[in-house]
Amino acid sequence: MGEIVEVVLGALVRDRQVLLVHRSPSKRAHPNVWDLPGGYVEPGESELGALERELREELGVQIAADSVSHLYRLTAGSTEEPAALSAWMVREWDGVPANHAPDEHVDIGWFGLVRMPLPAHPFMRAALLNALRSLDG
Repeated sequence: MGEIVEVVLGALVRDRQVLLVHRSPSKRAHPNVWDLPGGYVEPGESELGALERELREELGVQIAADSVSHLYRLTAGSTEEPAALSAWMVREWDGVPANHAPDEHVDIGWFGLVRMPLPAHPFMRAALLNALRSLDG
């Protein structure tokens, strides 16, 4: 089994919608699908530190750390290239999300409960739908 790579994903949520990025067709992992923005945790970096850096690099936003809550954790990928995914819900940030990584994403968009596309991992959609429904309270 290969060394596990740590990946963080961020679900920016507002008005019962979540921001997804459309992965480039040239991406090796999960090409041409809607997914949460994020990326690799670098050596010595915490998950939240990596999440903050990745969302700043990819979307140009500064997340409010006290508005972040954990969504789920799972292991995905092949046994040769496993990835430990950690997804976080982000309720507050500074800046207007924009596609600052056009080599990685061909588009970004806001999706609600009805229009949400199938993301790269089936469990992600269920977790996102549950998170959006929980915002009613």
